Amino acid sequence: MIDTDRIPRHIAIIMDGNGRWAEARGQNRSKGHQAGAESVDKITAECARLGVKYLTLYTFSTENWNRPPAEVEAIMQLLLSNLVEETFMKNNVRLRIIGDRSRVAPHVMKAIEAMEERTAGNDRMTLVLAFSYSSRWEITDAVRRIAREVEAGRMQAADIDEATFARCLDSSFAPDPELIIRTGGEQRISNFLLWQCAYSELYFTPIFWPDFDEQALYDAIEDYQHRERRFGKTSAQVKDGE
Repeated sequence: MIDTDRIPRHIAIIMDGNGRWAEARGQNRSKGHQAGAESVDKITAECARLGVKYLTLYTFSTENWNRPPAEVEAIMQLLLSNLVEETFMKNNVRLRIIGDRSRVAPHVMKAIEAMEERTAGNDRMTLVLAFSYSSRWEITDAVRRIAREVEAGRMQAADIDEATFARCLDSSFAPDPELIIRTGGEQRISNFLLWQCAYSELYFTPIFWPDFDEQALYDAIEDYQHRERRFGKTSAQVKDGE
């Protein structure tokens, strides 16, 4: 049983297993992505209901551009078909995108940015899609931003600290995730939120993303709530509230 008073403020999910889910059923991989989109709707609605303030979904990595063109195109079309304003409005959810927008086709990017604008006033939860995203790209981009500030004389090297760097990340508007979930059985981060996950609790499940439902979400949150988060302190210090 989860404690609804201790829900993570920010949950991030590596949605893995769409293709393998479809292949196990003798279906085209695109069918897995379609089924995965249904899970996105369910988990987004449930996270909003539970009181999660930020939900980040690893939707499409920079490495995913290397997949077969037909699969990439199917994912793009699926994304466009699921940018339904009613879905965001009925759950009072805001859409934000992080990632390298320069690689995304203009018509896809236009649709995404239009939905970001239309949902900007929603404040129940922010759904962050990590799209054309990799953490190494984000970190490199942050370094470029800082370098430009130094070159322009608006910043000195001595001014750069962790807070400065964090402000230059594409995801700077969101707090670091307390809980990162990966579906599909793999146990790695796969270039996802490497800076932000420094003290995230990691939860791995063999469940393929299309089968990840509300109960699977509860199981992950309950597991998280049973962990002691020390942030470098001792257990005694945590228990004493130091």
